[in-house]
Amino acid sequence: MAEEGIPASGTSMYSGEVATTGFQFRPAIVEMIQRGASDLLLKGGRPPTIRINGQLHVLPMPQLKPEELKALAESLMTPRQIRDFMEGKEADFGIGVPGIGRFRANCYLQRGSVAFAFRAIPYEVRTVRELLLPPILEEIAMRPRGLVLVTGVTGSGKSTALAAMIDHVNRQRRVNIITIEDPIEFLHRDQLANVSQREVGTDTLSFGEALKHVLRQDPDVILIGEIRDMDTMDTAIKAADTGHLVLSTIHTTDATQTISRVLSFYPPHQHAEIRMLLSTALAAVVSLRLVPRADGKGRVPAVEVLVNTAAVADNIRDLNKALDIPDLISQGGVTYGMQSFDQALMRWYQDGVISYDDAVFYATRPSEFALRVSGVSGTSDRTFSDTPGRDRR
Repeated sequence: MAEEGIPASGTSMYSGEVATTGFQFRPAIVEMIQRGASDLLLKGGRPPTIRINGQLHVLPMPQLKPEELKALAESLMTPRQIRDFMEGKEADFGIGVPGIGRFRANCYLQRGSVAFAFRAIPYEVRTVRELLLPPILEEIAMRPRGLVLVTGVTGSGKSTALAAMIDHVNRQRRVNIITIEDPIEFLHRDQLANVSQREVGTDTLSFGEALKHVLRQDPDVILIGEIRDMDTMDTAIKAADTGHLVLSTIHTTDATQTISRVLSFYPPHQHAEIRMLLSTALAAVVSLRLVPRADGKGRVPAVEVLVNTAAVADNIRDLNKALDIPDLISQGGVTYGMQSFDQALMRWYQDGVISYDDAVFYATRPSEFALRVSGVSGTSDRTFSDTPGRDRR
């Protein structure tokens, strides 16, 4: 949580309009917030565009000119960020607009001109319950050790879910939390925990450099903004295996793909070793999909939860077996609080929160989902059996 107008470490503050151009950035940001949009997209030859509940909407403003976006970049970024952008052709950073909010920004080139993507970051970190996430996420966050991977496509709520889990730990445990982010998004004030947030480029040179030294900073809980390479994954697994709780994100669509992605970071001759290590270090995989509400008032999360039980661990480390994660999830609902996407979608649909068409569209197994809605299920179909109760949505 942060005071309004107080930036995160390394966050630029924007207080005026872009000089010598016709484009006014502040009104576009204000419109974005007032309409409840998650993102603002800016590129030459098109008016500012916002994303509301997953859909793009063009704002009633003039088309942007390349020189206006170049001037905006010079107004928003620090000299170091501008230098990095000139060298790397893209840059991630955070900005604060007094009286409006905080935003994660990505500046990049398209057709040789500057473009932007801004993501709104709430000042207040919402709780797991407020976000309508399964309460099992609170239990996962309270684990003393293990690797927790939160996955999903871009814009599925990974950072928001992670922030809620960190906030739960912050309020419940007297531990030392170290975060490594690029850039810092949600701001956490010390509650029971001691929280140190480090931003790549400002507080540390890189994820790799930060992770080299993180174990010397006496952490109990480590948050890694995103796992992007083998070295980061290697450090995360080993830190989890040596008694730390490690939380991070990966851009995968479900638990099965997540485990396969972890293995893909390593050469084939290391897969047996990594599967053995992962089978003991993994705590849980939480995968997210945001589904439009039937009443048109926003979206709700459909969440797949894999908890690393003895059966799951056996399946991960057995090289002679294919990954059978979906069945293990479906069978572990009542005892372990696991749930599949289709189980989550079925409960949202039965409660009238989402429409049938959207439920089928987002289902992992659409045909089986449709049959189940119509009351038909095969004797071997366990997709919707052992489903956790409604209080575990």
